[in-house]
Amino acid sequence: MIRPLLPFFVDSPRIAALCVAIACLAACALILLTLLRTGLAWRLATDIPNERSLHMRPTPRVGGWGIVPVGVIAMLIAAPLMWLVAVLAAALAAVSQIDDRRGLPARVRFGAHVAAVALLIVLNPAPVPWWALCAVGFLMVWLVNLYNFMDGSDGLAGGMAMIGFGGYAIAALSGPVPQIDLGVASAAIAGAAMGFLLFNFHPARIFLGDSGSIPLGFLAGALGYWGWLKGTWPIWFPALVFSPFIADASVTLLRRLSRGEKFWQAHREHYYQRMVRLGIGHARTALAWYLLMLAAIVLANWALALPPAKQWLTVAAWAVVMVAVGVVVDSGWRRHQRLSEQA
Repeated sequence: MIRPLLPFFVDSPRIAALCVAIACLAACALILLTLLRTGLAWRLATDIPNERSLHMRPTPRVGGWGIVPVGVIAMLIAAPLMWLVAVLAAALAAVSQIDDRRGLPARVRFGAHVAAVALLIVLNPAPVPWWALCAVGFLMVWLVNLYNFMDGSDGLAGGMAMIGFGGYAIAALSGPVPQIDLGVASAAIAGAAMGFLLFNFHPARIFLGDSGSIPLGFLAGALGYWGWLKGTWPIWFPALVFSPFIADASVTLLRRLSRGEKFWQAHREHYYQRMVRLGIGHARTALAWYLLMLAAIVLANWALALPPAKQWLTVAAWAVVMVAVGVVVDSGWRRHQRLSEQA
């Protein structure tokens, strides 16, 4: 009875990816639990609350130590064709850990982000005009930074990584010609993110930190680019998968730029921050965003089977949904401000 089942477990790319994800979950959880128990996490980097924070007590921000090494090792072993992506993610994690610990000038951090994205594109160019590659590179650098901007509420960035990279894995492994390396790499990151989420969901005992959010943002862009390069999905697919993060960070950035503010400085104006401050709380805010991203992933995977024109129509329809969500949050925030002023 067992022997006929062995080929399914050994040869199925979906089962292989699932096993990698489970292994990464366990490894990440073990690393983070060890860091918390030994107190090493506090010595590596600690987030001290300030007037712009949503948390109330000092918390270690070393989640990247659980996610990045686990994900990188899994990629090097199970997805060797993507070795450059893994190495660049590890390099960004190292630079970001220095920033978490001692602080680095913005030009140094940003230069590292640009260099990593440029190296990936130059060594793996897509067959499109140079200006199109520059535009894609700009969007990837923005994704690196916006993931860092969106890491400010318990369970949000970690959960979105679990769901987003899980969506990548489903699309990569369920196509007519499964992209095994891409699917396994995505499943590895999703599994490691799930392990981190065990300690990061409200009330969080550990934060992601720049050493986690920067590499995750890079991986979201790099794996999205890789899937486009290999013909796994169209260029719109990664943007639709991570659309809740992209929409929130982009609208907030444009608002701050229009007011002449320094967009790289910490603040509490993101939509998810306003939801927490409105009394929805960390847990319910995270769950609402999970549902929104799950809907985006289901829609994105469904749209892959449509003709190109209908695919872009689907993207436009989802953009309308995102605008509506933003309007609802903005309306609630304005009402909250009026009541505060009257009080």
